[in-house]
Amino acid sequence: MPVAAIEPPEDSFSRHEPHAAGGADQLLDARFRRTRALTEHLAEPLSAEDQSVQSMVDASPTKWHRAHTTWFFETFVLKPGFTGYRPFDERWGYLFNSYYVAVGARHPRAARGLLTRPSSAEVGQYRQHVDAAMETLLARLGDEPNATLQAIIELGIQHEQQHQELILTDILHAFSCNPLAPAYRRSIRGEQHAVTYRKEWFAFEGGCYELGHLGEGFAFDNERPAHPVLIHPFKLASHPVTNAEWQAFIDDGGYRRAELWLSDGWAIVAAQGWTAPLYWRREDCGKWEAMSLFGLQALDPGAPVCHVSYYEADAYARWAGKRLPTEGEWEFAARAIPRTGNTLGSGTLRPMPGSDDGSDGLPRQMFGDVWEWTCSAYAAYPGYRPPSGAIGEYNGKFMCNQIVLRGGSCVTPDGHIRATYRNFFYPHQRWQFSGLRLAEDA
Repeated sequence: MPVAAIEPPEDSFSRHEPHAAGGADQLLDARFRRTRALTEHLAEPLSAEDQSVQSMVDASPTKWHRAHTTWFFETFVLKPGFTGYRPFDERWGYLFNSYYVAVGARHPRAARGLLTRPSSAEVGQYRQHVDAAMETLLARLGDEPNATLQAIIELGIQHEQQHQELILTDILHAFSCNPLAPAYRRSIRGEQHAVTYRKEWFAFEGGCYELGHLGEGFAFDNERPAHPVLIHPFKLASHPVTNAEWQAFIDDGGYRRAELWLSDGWAIVAAQGWTAPLYWRREDCGKWEAMSLFGLQALDPGAPVCHVSYYEADAYARWAGKRLPTEGEWEFAARAIPRTGNTLGSGTLRPMPGSDDGSDGLPRQMFGDVWEWTCSAYAAYPGYRPPSGAIGEYNGKFMCNQIVLRGGSCVTPDGHIRATYRNFFYPHQRWQFSGLRLAEDA
């Protein structure tokens, strides 16, 4: 059964070309409108009650995501760049600031679900108020370009795209806590796919490679500066690890064998009783189901495994006699691969099985489906300096105790990913659409 594509009703949210330096052209205007419309489109299937729930500390209510992304434009674009702008409600800055200490005090993250007021409808009015002011400002920038302000608008668009993915990952977690296992979108019975392709290994000679973002086009500050790295010869699997392969790990006692696990990971397995990826449930007949954005669905054996932590990914790799790639190896392998794949615009809202077509000699599914854990710690590149001011808090202060993921997922907005993109999460976290691809030394 076909699934409707995820896009705003009036304009498709297709992949976009990088924003060129210089004036605020129609491309920036149009992408701002599409991004703001897509957020509302993603929230549309949710009731006011759905939008207020916070199922754990790591997640945020949909209503909060909608308001926080609006606060970003109000705080960093309109207040400093639009003379005469009147904030919608000065008190809301305290409610919807996330982690920007330089901006001021913040409502505790763990208590965002207690914000029953303002209502979802009032947040909608807030978004309309800010969008109207932004339209006026964008029109002015078309006549009088301001490169600094345009760069912040571009950052705001990219920031909102990140929160669009979080809207879906967070509501999936919330719905998974509901005994009724509700669906975000109309439930479908997914077609089951046997693992029909043969997993291959692609060899890379390595060498001295420039890691990081080069040239024009948007990139987050943590993707810069580009710098040389020495990559030793390695091999990379043609596909991500699948559900069927993960079931073999479970059946072989993977979650019961301490020798496979890092010490911190084994402590969490014991403390939290992990026996399978997040959202997996075993039926009385022994078959596995998994909670999805379409509700509870039979597990697709050929789809990439997802909702696994770094600890689980590392244990699986050790069980398989392989390892996880470094982020340098991953980027080196992905540099020649088109940035296309199963992302949000496809409407699948779940990882899909890959193809057996390896005729181009490149790994498959590097972009989309699941974020892929690397074995690299999230740290600053040599020569990195965070931007000045509050914006400098965006990435730099999180460069500790987290692990890099690469590639994007089935709920990453189209056009938001690239080979140099560095996602990062703590090693125990698994509510994101995170999976893995194996590597080995050549």
